[in-house]
Amino acid sequence: MSAARPSASGAAYRWQVFSRVLAAGLGGYAAASAATALLALLWPLPPAHAVLASTMLAFVWYAAAVIWVFSVRSAARAWLGMAGASLALGAMCVLAMGGA
Repeated sequence: MSAARPSASGAAYRWQVFSRVLAAGLGGYAAASAATALLALLWPLPPAHAVLASTMLAFVWYAAAVIWVFSVRSAARAWLGMAGASLALGAMCVLAMGGA
């Protein structure tokens, strides 16, 4: 007996899921770390407390990013959303540090 070969639509679906997993993993991490850095810079707490509190919130942001990636209509939209959020948050970090 030979195994049935997956159909083209089945392969396309697998690539879409794989792309979303990468977008959630890589893009979610980038967005969560940029948000963590920005909040640590902006929070009016002692620096150690601001870093600790924003790092704990990073788990929530990362989970929200993963949920969002799998709720949007397409993998391309997920990638664009993660890239846009990461770039915007990163730019705000640079501005918050004084434009260095």
